[in-house]
Amino acid sequence: MGRYSWLIGAVAVERVAELVVSQRNLDWSRQRGAVEFGARHYPVMVALHTGLLAGCLVEAVVLRRRFIGRLGWPMLAVVLAAQGLRWWCIATLGRQWNTRVVVVPSAGRVTGGPYRVVPHPNYVAVVAEGVALPLVNSAWITALVFSVLNAVLLRTRIKVENDALVSLT
Repeated sequence: MGRYSWLIGAVAVERVAELVVSQRNLDWSRQRGAVEFGARHYPVMVALHTGLLAGCLVEAVVLRRRFIGRLGWPMLAVVLAAQGLRWWCIATLGRQWNTRVVVVPSAGRVTGGPYRVVPHPNYVAVVAEGVALPLVNSAWITALVFSVLNAVLLRTRIKVENDALVSLT
Protein backbone atom coordinates (compact mmCIF):
# COMPACT_ATOMS: atom_id res chain seq x y z
CA MET A 1 0.00 0.00 0.00
CA GLY A 2 2.89 2.38 0.73
CA ARG A 3 4.19 2.35 -2.82
CA TYR A 4 0.69 2.73 -4.18
CA SER A 5 0.19 5.81 -2.00
CA TRP A 6 3.36 7.24 -3.47
CA LEU A 7 2.05 6.57 -6.98
CA ILE A 8 -1.25 8.30 -6.22
CA GLY A 9 0.69 11.18 -4.66
CA ALA A 10 2.87 11.46 -7.76
CA VAL A 11 -0.21 11.58 -9.98
CA ALA A 12 -1.70 14.26 -7.70
CA VAL A 13 1.49 16.34 -8.02
CA GLU A 14 1.31 15.88 -11.79
CA ARG A 15 -2.29 17.17 -11.72
CA VAL A 16 -1.18 20.26 -9.80
CA ALA A 17 1.51 20.84 -12.44
CA GLU A 18 -1.20 20.58 -15.12
CA LEU A 19 -3.30 23.16 -13.28
CA VAL A 20 -0.34 25.55 -13.11
CA VAL A 21 0.25 25.19 -16.87
CA SER A 22 -3.49 25.49 -17.51
CA GLN A 23 -3.80 28.71 -15.49
CA ARG A 24 -0.78 30.23 -17.24
CA ASN A 25 -2.29 29.31 -20.61
CA LEU A 26 -5.72 30.62 -19.56
CA ASP A 27 -4.20 34.00 -18.67
CA TRP A 28 -2.36 34.09 -22.02
CA SER A 29 -5.54 33.12 -23.88
CA ARG A 30 -7.70 35.72 -22.13
CA GLN A 31 -5.20 38.41 -23.06
CA ARG A 32 -5.92 37.46 -26.67
CA GLY A 33 -9.71 37.57 -26.37
CA ALA A 34 -10.35 33.91 -25.59
CA VAL A 35 -13.86 32.62 -25.13
CA GLU A 36 -14.60 29.81 -22.66
CA PHE A 37 -17.16 27.13 -23.49
CA GLY A 38 -18.84 24.68 -21.12
CA ALA A 39 -17.75 26.32 -17.88
CA ARG A 40 -20.69 24.74 -16.03
CA HIS A 41 -19.34 21.20 -16.35
CA TYR A 42 -15.79 22.11 -15.29
CA PRO A 43 -16.38 21.75 -11.51
CA VAL A 44 -17.90 18.32 -12.13
CA MET A 45 -14.79 17.29 -14.03
CA VAL A 46 -12.52 18.53 -11.25
CA ALA A 47 -14.58 16.66 -8.64
CA LEU A 48 -14.56 13.47 -10.70
CA HIS A 49 -10.79 13.51 -11.21
CA THR A 50 -10.19 14.31 -7.55
CA GLY A 51 -12.57 11.50 -6.67
CA LEU A 52 -10.53 9.10 -8.79
CA LEU A 53 -7.42 9.72 -6.72
CA ALA A 54 -9.31 9.61 -3.42
CA GLY A 55 -11.22 6.50 -4.50
CA CYS A 56 -8.01 4.68 -5.34
CA LEU A 57 -6.67 5.25 -1.83
CA VAL A 58 -9.94 4.70 0.04
CA GLU A 59 -10.73 1.46 -1.73
CA ALA A 60 -7.18 0.20 -1.27
CA VAL A 61 -7.29 0.88 2.48
CA VAL A 62 -10.91 0.13 3.39
CA LEU A 63 -11.26 -2.99 1.26
CA ARG A 64 -7.63 -4.02 1.77
CA ARG A 65 -6.85 -4.28 -1.91
CA ARG A 66 -3.45 -5.62 -2.68
CA PHE A 67 -0.98 -5.44 -5.50
CA ILE A 68 -1.25 -8.44 -7.82
CA GLY A 69 1.77 -8.44 -10.11
CA ARG A 70 0.06 -9.98 -13.14
CA LEU A 71 -2.45 -7.13 -13.10
CA GLY A 72 -0.54 -4.34 -11.37
CA TRP A 73 2.59 -4.21 -13.53
CA PRO A 74 0.76 -3.99 -16.89
CA MET A 75 -1.62 -1.39 -15.40
CA LEU A 76 1.35 0.65 -14.17
CA ALA A 77 2.73 0.56 -17.73
CA VAL A 78 -0.64 1.86 -19.00
CA VAL A 79 -0.60 4.65 -16.38
CA LEU A 80 2.88 5.71 -17.48
CA ALA A 81 1.91 5.56 -21.16
CA ALA A 82 -1.18 7.68 -20.40
CA GLN A 83 1.01 10.28 -18.71
CA GLY A 84 3.27 10.32 -21.76
CA LEU A 85 0.32 10.78 -24.10
CA ARG A 86 -1.14 13.53 -21.88
CA TRP A 87 2.10 15.52 -21.89
CA TRP A 88 2.51 14.97 -25.64
CA CYS A 89 -0.93 16.57 -26.03
CA ILE A 90 0.07 19.45 -23.77
CA ALA A 91 3.32 20.00 -25.68
CA THR A 92 1.58 19.78 -29.06
CA LEU A 93 -1.12 22.31 -28.14
CA GLY A 94 1.36 24.62 -26.43
CA ARG A 95 -0.32 27.80 -25.19
CA GLN A 96 -3.66 26.56 -26.51
CA TRP A 97 -3.78 23.63 -24.08
CA ASN A 98 -6.06 24.06 -21.10
CA THR A 99 -8.07 22.00 -18.64
CA ARG A 100 -10.97 24.25 -19.59
CA VAL A 101 -12.47 24.56 -23.08
CA VAL A 102 -11.02 27.88 -24.21
CA VAL A 103 -10.83 29.17 -27.77
CA VAL A 104 -8.59 32.01 -28.87
CA PRO A 105 -10.35 33.52 -31.91
CA SER A 106 -7.13 34.09 -33.87
CA ALA A 107 -5.66 30.66 -33.14
CA GLY A 108 -6.03 27.88 -35.66
CA ARG A 109 -6.93 24.30 -34.93
CA VAL A 110 -3.95 22.14 -34.01
CA THR A 111 -3.70 19.03 -36.18
CA GLY A 112 -0.15 17.85 -35.44
CA GLY A 113 1.26 15.41 -32.93
CA PRO A 114 -1.29 12.93 -31.59
CA TYR A 115 -4.09 15.05 -33.09
CA ARG A 116 -3.08 13.69 -36.51
CA VAL A 117 -4.37 10.29 -35.44
CA VAL A 118 -7.14 10.92 -32.88
CA PRO A 119 -9.38 13.99 -32.58
CA HIS A 120 -9.26 14.04 -28.75
CA PRO A 121 -6.11 12.13 -27.72
CA ASN A 122 -6.05 13.59 -24.21
CA TYR A 123 -9.29 11.74 -23.49
CA VAL A 124 -7.69 8.49 -24.60
CA ALA A 125 -5.14 9.16 -21.85
CA VAL A 126 -7.87 10.01 -19.34
CA VAL A 127 -9.86 6.86 -20.09
CA ALA A 128 -6.76 4.65 -19.96
CA GLU A 129 -5.58 6.17 -16.71
CA GLY A 130 -9.06 6.00 -15.17
CA VAL A 131 -9.07 2.26 -15.64
CA ALA A 132 -5.40 1.51 -15.05
CA LEU A 133 -4.53 3.67 -12.03
CA PRO A 134 -7.03 1.97 -9.69
CA LEU A 135 -6.20 -1.47 -11.09
CA VAL A 136 -2.50 -1.06 -10.25
CA ASN A 137 -3.63 -1.96 -6.73
CA SER A 138 -6.75 -4.00 -7.61
CA ALA A 139 -9.22 -1.17 -6.87
CA TRP A 140 -11.71 -2.41 -9.43
CA ILE A 141 -14.74 -0.63 -7.93
CA THR A 142 -13.02 2.74 -8.34
CA ALA A 143 -12.03 1.84 -11.89
CA LEU A 144 -15.61 0.89 -12.74
CA VAL A 145 -17.32 3.86 -11.06
CA PHE A 146 -14.87 6.38 -12.49
CA SER A 147 -15.14 4.88 -15.97
CA VAL A 148 -18.94 5.03 -16.02
CA LEU A 149 -19.10 8.58 -14.65
CA ASN A 150 -16.27 9.69 -16.91
CA ALA A 151 -18.08 8.30 -19.98
CA VAL A 152 -21.11 10.44 -19.10
CA LEU A 153 -18.92 13.50 -18.57
CA LEU A 154 -16.91 12.94 -21.75
CA ARG A 155 -20.09 12.80 -23.79
CA THR A 156 -20.80 16.39 -22.71
CA ARG A 157 -17.17 17.51 -22.76
CA ILE A 158 -16.43 16.27 -26.29
CA LYS A 159 -19.63 17.86 -27.62
CA VAL A 160 -18.63 21.17 -26.01
CA GLU A 161 -15.11 20.90 -27.45
CA ASN A 162 -16.37 20.04 -30.92
CA ASP A 163 -18.77 22.98 -30.84
CA ALA A 164 -15.94 25.24 -29.66
CA LEU A 165 -13.66 24.00 -32.44
CA VAL A 166 -16.36 24.72 -35.03
CA SER A 167 -16.36 28.31 -33.79
CA LEU A 168 -12.74 28.57 -35.02
CA THR A 169 -13.83 28.21 -38.62
